[in-house]
Amino acid sequence: MKKILAPLFFIMVFAACSPPQQADQSKASVATGIGTIELPAPYATKSTKVYCDVIGWNKAMPIAPAGFKVSLFGDSLTNPRNIYVGRNGDVFVSEANTELGTVKRWGAAILGITKSQYLGKSKNDIILFREVNGKPQNLGVFLSGLNQPYGMLIWRNYFYVACTDGLWAYPYQQGQTRITATGKKLLDLPAGGYNNHWTRNVIVSGDSTHLFVSVGSGSNDGEHGMDNEVRRADILQIKPDGSQQRVYASGLRNPAGISINPFNYQLWASVNERDDLGDELVPDYLTSVKDSAFYGWPYAYFGQHEDPNHKGERPDMVKKTLVPDVSLGAHTASLGLAFYIAKAFPAKYWRGAFVTQHGSWNSSTLVGYKVLFVPFTHGKPGKPEDFLTGFIADAEKHQVHGRPVGVAIAKDGALLIADDTSNKIWKVSVNP
Repeated sequence: MKKILAPLFFIMVFAACSPPQQADQSKASVATGIGTIELPAPYATKSTKVYCDVIGWNKAMPIAPAGFKVSLFGDSLTNPRNIYVGRNGDVFVSEANTELGTVKRWGAAILGITKSQYLGKSKNDIILFREVNGKPQNLGVFLSGLNQPYGMLIWRNYFYVACTDGLWAYPYQQGQTRITATGKKLLDLPAGGYNNHWTRNVIVSGDSTHLFVSVGSGSNDGEHGMDNEVRRADILQIKPDGSQQRVYASGLRNPAGISINPFNYQLWASVNERDDLGDELVPDYLTSVKDSAFYGWPYAYFGQHEDPNHKGERPDMVKKTLVPDVSLGAHTASLGLAFYIAKAFPAKYWRGAFVTQHGSWNSSTLVGYKVLFVPFTHGKPGKPEDFLTGFIADAEKHQVHGRPVGVAIAKDGALLIADDTSNKIWKVSVNP
């Protein structure tokens, strides 16, 4: 297979210059929902930039645990970013990536991205797959003319799409293969954003009365001023018609993955945390999301630990910061989230959560680049464990085969994973 990055994309490893490299001696032990974790002091290690080189898969495949098999569900896509599965089993894939104009404005180094993420114009459409006689068929473009689509939802005869600048609703009947009708914009959203924070997600609430819409921050750590962050780093709540908008929870830097816990119907989110504080800060996390709660960004991190870049600014906000439930590791770019609501997998996976880690640039070693499983018992999380690995080809050379991002549960109970830099959809099912 031809390399995705050709010629070889250079690897940049150098100290970030924006924050002061003064070591704060305050280390911390933090009690989370699954045990105590240790947080180093800010700048205990230098902030570095290490870009991965995406070389493609050739004959390699991702690696699943014993008892599972991995197959190729879809190929030759264009930056497949997120996946949604309809009740009839139809699989919808949003194709979008960082716009070239955004890269020119901010620069790749500031955005922390590789060429594979913005090479060419964003496709800005949704592709439909349907399984026929057990084999996935690409039925082509389901919806086009969008503005960086990410989240998708079918609810009450409407197909909702969360684009970077707004939430749209289109008339929809189950089984249709293309939408040509004009959609209605229900909600304006602040567009664009630093470091791929253009993604917007949408799900229906556990009681089926509201929609939740997630919006990432417009900066790494509020460095452009908080006027730039209005209705950002939030999860919004609205009625399905777009009315009664309010901020449901805030201080969530980039809550790209949102899902409903099937045990108690509570909202959960996977959150991509801030950069430039060192290799081990700040951990990405998986957390339950409480109504009107504040989770720290940008004034505090992982509970009431004041961000050195905002020292003394808002002690009131630091004091009200909640500790997230599960640490997922710093700079892993934990983005996709799906609770396992099927029963095709062994019982240990039932009602647990799968989290995709896209991998990041702000660590001296490659971290992330895998799919985690977080077991849940009676609605409470346990310790994360590796589920789908093999994305890192050569750690020393910083080479990866691909980068997992979107995740969903297929109608047959298999796991679907979008690999946006290799333009594939992987399927993990039980090996009979």
